[in-house]
Amino acid sequence: MNIHDLEKSFQDKIDREIKIEPKDWMPEAYRKTNLRQISQHAHSEIVGMLPEGNWISRAPSLKRKAILIAKVQDEAGHGLYLYSAAETLGTSRDQMIEDLHSGKAKYSSIFNYPTLTWADMGAVGWLVDGAAILNQVMLCRTSYGPYARAMVRICKEESFHQRQGFETLLVLSKGTAEQRAMCQDAINRWWWPSLMMFGPKDSESTNSDQSMKWKIKRKTNDELRQQFVDMIAEQIKLLDMTLPDPDLKWNEERKHYDFGEINWEEFWNVVKGNGPCNKQRLAARNKAHDEGAWVRAAALAYAQKRADRKKVKVA
Repeated sequence: MNIHDLEKSFQDKIDREIKIEPKDWMPEAYRKTNLRQISQHAHSEIVGMLPEGNWISRAPSLKRKAILIAKVQDEAGHGLYLYSAAETLGTSRDQMIEDLHSGKAKYSSIFNYPTLTWADMGAVGWLVDGAAILNQVMLCRTSYGPYARAMVRICKEESFHQRQGFETLLVLSKGTAEQRAMCQDAINRWWWPSLMMFGPKDSESTNSDQSMKWKIKRKTNDELRQQFVDMIAEQIKLLDMTLPDPDLKWNEERKHYDFGEINWEEFWNVVKGNGPCNKQRLAARNKAHDEGAWVRAAALAYAQKRADRKKVKVA
């Protein structure tokens, strides 16, 4: 088959909702787009452990500490699923990790903001994981098979994380005046960065149209952002808190909430590596990787010894 026929057959499979598998022919641009997106998703899960891990030793109770430890462990597992999915596209895990540590690869800009109080653990769970879920539920139906299958389990665990985050804020919202103030402050600081998680406006998203055609994405950035605003604007009423947006109001004609303009200058500044914690996050990842070198070496040596023993038994 010539390249035209291969591309036509490829698009026909996608249009018929047939998953693309690792050994199937695919356009190079499709492979690169998926590799970029899946590896960035994996990096985000790993880097996302840092702002939450920061509070494990300072959690207010043993129950809260156990929940937070479990959540951070989940994020590590998500990263492993996603690195495995990305490897099926022809790159190595070592290369992806090197790209992360060198700053070549991107991860979600939301994790470049600091977690200043315990209430931030609730805001991250409710807002950040809530925004992630809207993206990720859609990805359960993405056209690349390994990515779609990895997302099924990830979404189940992320939905728990969001409920846990909301429950943390709910408890604080019913507490003392100081606790309520801490709850509101966390919401104020995480609201706008959460809206930025959906990426640039559709008019400025260079990959969106092709990703929609290939069904890598099922909804545009702006569609998902609107869905998120509509959801959170209702849920916050249960907390008796407010969102830091004076322009937020229900539009009866559109049947959606109107909301204010995002600070796109801040968004691009953080994406380019100039956020509050960009350098700190990469330094922490590089330090952990370097200090864990002996563990990786020991694991490889043990695996080699086991393999050698099996060879001797077979002989």
